[in-house]
Amino acid sequence: MSGLSSGEVVVGGVAGQGWWLVAAEEGDPGRVVAGPFAQRAEASWAAGAYVDGAVPVAPVYGTGTAEGVLRRRPSPQDWAWLAHLGGQLDRLPEDWDVDLSDDDPLATLVVEVTAALAEAGLPLHDSTGEDGGLGGACLTPEPALDGIVVTWRQHDRMSVDQVHGTAADVLVQQVMNRALADVLTLRGFGVEAFGGATGHVVRWAA
Repeated sequence: MSGLSSGEVVVGGVAGQGWWLVAAEEGDPGRVVAGPFAQRAEASWAAGAYVDGAVPVAPVYGTGTAEGVLRRRPSPQDWAWLAHLGGQLDRLPEDWDVDLSDDDPLATLVVEVTAALAEAGLPLHDSTGEDGGLGGACLTPEPALDGIVVTWRQHDRMSVDQVHGTAADVLVQQVMNRALADVLTLRGFGVEAFGGATGHVVRWAA
């Protein structure tokens, strides 16, 4: 390990930060078995060589230690995800949290619901930006309901211009509201119909 700091480990003659294959046993923080790899896909591919082992291995991003374990670090994908989530939260109305304290559970709920929808590929409606006409999910914290009212806003072509007619607008709206409810229910939130099923109140699960 000549020329390496005490915080680095060599696996297969290579040291550095990147994706590593880690064997995790119950009560064990994880033992490095291979790496580093430049891409997560490379580490996942290499994991195939260990599928018959007694201990499962998984790709983890970070820097190896001299003890053969891993100092976990946010991966480039983690940073990209956080940037994307921040961009989604920026689409909320500017005053969405004006009545909420910094430690209000509703503020945290908004972030978690936004993340769950983004992970499902469902964007928030850009209420104040130039993309407002593209549609998306609308989130409105309602302290009186102890939850968030969640509805879908269609593209202007459907909701404003109604290029496919009123019936299509109404039916698609119903389908998308149900889709939001199904996704959030699947993710473990409490979901209740609101306003004649034109939207749903989303709460922390009981």
